[in-house]
Amino acid sequence: MAQFTQPISRDEFHVGIVCALPSEADAVMLLFDQFWDEDGDPFGRSSGDNNSYTTGRLGKYNVVLLTLPDMGTNSAASATANLRSSYGSLRLVFLVGICGGVPKIAGDDVFLGDVVVSKAIVQYDFGRQFPGHYEVKDTLEDSLGRANKEIRGMLAALQTERMREMVQNKSAVYLKQLQSADAKAAAKKRRRSKYRYPGITEDKLYLPRYVHRHLKQCGICSEFDSTCDLAAKTSCTDLGCDDNMLVQRDIFEDDGDFSPNIFIGRIGSSNTVMKSGKIRDYNATKFDLIAFEMEGAGAWDEVPCLVVKGVCDYADSHKNNLWQNFAAATAASVMKAILDRYIVTDAVQRPAAAQVNGGNGQGGGNSTRSISGNTFGDNVRIVQGDMTWNGN
Repeated sequence: MAQFTQPISRDEFHVGIVCALPSEADAVMLLFDQFWDEDGDPFGRSSGDNNSYTTGRLGKYNVVLLTLPDMGTNSAASATANLRSSYGSLRLVFLVGICGGVPKIAGDDVFLGDVVVSKAIVQYDFGRQFPGHYEVKDTLEDSLGRANKEIRGMLAALQTERMREMVQNKSAVYLKQLQSADAKAAAKKRRRSKYRYPGITEDKLYLPRYVHRHLKQCGICSEFDSTCDLAAKTSCTDLGCDDNMLVQRDIFEDDGDFSPNIFIGRIGSSNTVMKSGKIRDYNATKFDLIAFEMEGAGAWDEVPCLVVKGVCDYADSHKNNLWQNFAAATAASVMKAILDRYIVTDAVQRPAAAQVNGGNGQGGGNSTRSISGNTFGDNVRIVQGDMTWNGN
């Protein structure tokens, strides 16, 4: 059995995980194989970084986990910029959590608990409001760009039938592991398990035009054909949503078990929650989107990022919290299954240069090495990429 030793500096962390909600981070931490901060944070952070981190091991990788202080693209941008400052050797950062899904992708039905993976991010609330219509900025200067080559190569492999089946099978194993760990913790704390599968009968998709609202005795719902705050917080069952307005789909047999399907594509990101079936379908068609979330656009330009999110609702007005924990669990499970297939280059896998060449071993973001016989003279500080060299 492989033996793993605790890293001695932040340079030895090459994988990061970012979650917007504590419940999402809880699901991820149930899959940690080891924690490096049981006795306090041994690695510190760079000057000006206000983030708090959890460090540990997932499989063969040292990972640093960040829970955002707030939801939204602005919070994600600020926090991930600080993450990059403190952990300058990160090669891959997963943005893991929950999202609203598009009900049908490339002809296949999407079910609650399935997982979407980003091929690109579209910030669909960034643009110009003209009289009568809104235009998203999509010029080369305004776009978020593609993922880097390393991530694109990993996604290309993941889109093959063999690799996707391997990742889906492994994610099902991790999901059971996560649920088992949560069940044990729940028994000790005398609470119910949080990450149980709610069941296919609770997976309801309504027609896009059917709005979740009070049918009578509500000025906002009846006058504006909209949803008031009270209706939004009320379940479809308590509100009396009409089952005749449900979309007819081929439902798989529910045996109490669930293995998430994985969908790869463009994900829409904004600072507002998508809660309209009609607007969801419009934006999904216009920008070729498979899901909607609120942090990807902020993190995408700051770190080498891959969004992995579980579908907890259909991005319409019939939202509820029933599926959020389970969707967070399926996302965490798929993330770890993808990480199993991730390959770091030999040069990165070697111990940090400061450790090998007699550096101070502290948790700084730069490594140092001695250069003799250089043409720059003695005691010259040379910066090249992520490496800082001190000439002697």
